[in-house]
Order: sequence, then structure tokens, then C-alpha cells
Amino acid sequence: MSDGLFEKGAITGIGETAYTRGSGKSDTALQMEASLKAIADAGLSPKDIDGVVPYASGSTVAEDFITNLGLPDLRYSATTPLGGASCVAGIQAAVSAVATGLANHVLIPIGRNGYSGSRIGNRVQQMPQFRTIGEYEMPLGTLAPAQLYSHMARRHMELYGTKSEHFAKIAMNGRKHAAMNDNALRQAPMSLDDHQTSRMIADPLRLFDCCLESDGGAAVIVSASERAKDMVRKPAYIMGVAEGHPDSPSAITQRPDITTLGTAKAAPRAFGMAGITHSDIDVAEIYDCFTYIVLCQLEDLGFCKKGEGGDFVSSTSFGFDGDLPLNTHGGLLSQAHIVGMNHVVELVKQLRGDAGAAQVKGARIGLVTGYGDMGDGTVAIMRS
Repeated sequence: MSDGLFEKGAITGIGETAYTRGSGKSDTALQMEASLKAIADAGLSPKDIDGVVPYASGSTVAEDFITNLGLPDLRYSATTPLGGASCVAGIQAAVSAVATGLANHVLIPIGRNGYSGSRIGNRVQQMPQFRTIGEYEMPLGTLAPAQLYSHMARRHMELYGTKSEHFAKIAMNGRKHAAMNDNALRQAPMSLDDHQTSRMIADPLRLFDCCLESDGGAAVIVSASERAKDMVRKPAYIMGVAEGHPDSPSAITQRPDITTLGTAKAAPRAFGMAGITHSDIDVAEIYDCFTYIVLCQLEDLGFCKKGEGGDFVSSTSFGFDGDLPLNTHGGLLSQAHIVGMNHVVELVKQLRGDAGAAQVKGARIGLVTGYGDMGDGTVAIMRS
């Protein structure tokens, strides 16, 4: 496979706001705060930013960054409308820009009030396949994200014997890691019993199988590798990056296989570009809008075969010193739902050795995924 964008770009700056449930700030203000922190972290000033990839489902556009940050020479902008897969897709767009000389430093910002403003559950109505969902699924009472994903989870359970206890381990792992993160919304311990007795949201998904609705912002800077090596912070070089989309039709229940995501198409391309195998991954930050989606991505990424996710979850240690350290910040399930940009920020911290109490010893190569809009999958592999 072609090396494509192999190490043509690196993440050189990261920034995040406090994650809350009531920020008292606008979506735009959250993005600007996170962006300024990322720019400062990279040792840059706003005048150095010449590319921006705003969140496609938000209301803030490139011109808002020119106005608020005073960018004098913005020469590249793009959007990646893939819902929760947008952030990692944004990395792919940014690396493409810096690799071809369209830009030198590309800002990828996220910021929204997913709790106190437009609730994250309203995202369904923004999705490009909303009309299809409205035709096939909503008339049967499938209205909210948890209900839509419950079909996937139940089908996997019926086909492969997957159990709720497998989902519980994923939720418990995220909560354990969030307890070591000062910027996490849910830090109270979670036991198996806590998970199994939490209220049913959409069978088989319980409350603790579902991500948080939260407020906050996060941002990263992608720079050309030649520039990154001389910058103030240790770069996270992007070894491989790819996106994949689910098979048509858009409605989950009308697909020939509802247990396979776009991740299954993206993963071979990302690993092929990076030139590594799964055993080389030291830490993984996997998009966790629902616990089942983590299990499904583990299969689609190739850590195990389709249908073996339950056994893999049962037999694998996901702790900081385990077989596959997973979602070391707490994830969307326990830290916050920042469209997965908090996953990207956490991976960069791990590769820099800056993750504090959550640091995975010797972390050198890591993987981060994005997932959204009922099946879009994105994968990025980075190294220190």
C-alpha cells in the first residue's frame, strides 16, 4: 500500500477548556478559548495559523476565526461533516494541506454546549441521512441515538453471544481512568453491579452504556513535519490516517450487515500507511459514544475477528499497564463528549509523556478513532 501521507504532518499544539455541564459561554467562545490554548502550546501566535478545519455541524465558520483570533493570512479551510468521526477526518484534511504546501499550521477546533445548549441527542436531526431515518426507523419509535444504536448492539448479541457484561467492562474501564483525570465529569467508582442495575435506556443499552452530554472545547494544531521538528513541543507525528463510510443504505436497519462500521474500511488503510501491526500499538483512544461501539470498533480495527469482541474484551486488560491501555482519559463515557477531540488531545499527551497519573509507561505509538453519523469511521496512528 502507498505510504500516502506518512509522517507528512504532526500535531504540535493541543488545548482544551474545562469540561462542564453549564459552561456559561457560547459555542464560539469555547472554540476560541481552546484554540488560543492550542496555539500557545505550539509556541505559535494567531498570525502563524494559515489553515482551519471548523466543526461541520457547528455554527462557527472560518471567517469567525479570522474575526476573533485575527488571522491575517488564512489560505486553507475545509469541513469534514462526519459527526463524531469529524475530528480525525479533520486531521486527514489538515495533513493533506500541509503536505502539499497549502498551509503550514492548520487549526482544528471543537466547541459546543452539548448539555446546556443544543443537546447532543438532537444531533440525529442534523445528520445527512435524517430523511432515510425518518422514513424507515422513526415511524417505529426509533428517535434518539441510543435507540438507533440499540439495534446494532442487539443484533451483535444475537449473532455472536455478546453480553451486557462485556459492555460493562468497557464502561468500568473508562470510569476508572476518569477518576485519575481532574478534567472529567464522572469520577465516582463504578462496579459491575452499578452498571447492571443502571436504568435501561434502549434495550440492551443501559444508562452507563451511554456517553455524557457535556459542554466544552478542544483544539489541536497540525503542522508540516519539517516545521514541527523545530517547534517547542514534542511533535506527535501522524503515521497513518484514513476514513471509511458504511455500506448503503443510510438507515441502520436496512443495511445488509449492521454490525460492521466504516472503521473496517479505514483501519487497513491507516495501518498500511503507518507500516505497523496491532502489536505495535501502545495506547488506544477509541471513540465511545456507546460501549457497544467500542467493542465493534475493536473488531473492525482488527484487534480481533468479527464476532469475537466479547471474548476479546473479557480477556484483555485495558488498564494503564495492561495489554491495550484504552481511553486513558475516561472517554466520552466518563470524561466528556467533545466530539472525540478530547481523545486526540489525550493521545498527544500520552505520546509526549505528559499524561500525569494516567501516563502509559513507554507509550510511543498510539491510535485514535472517530465514529459518527451511524457508521462513519476514522482512524489515525501517531508516534512520538
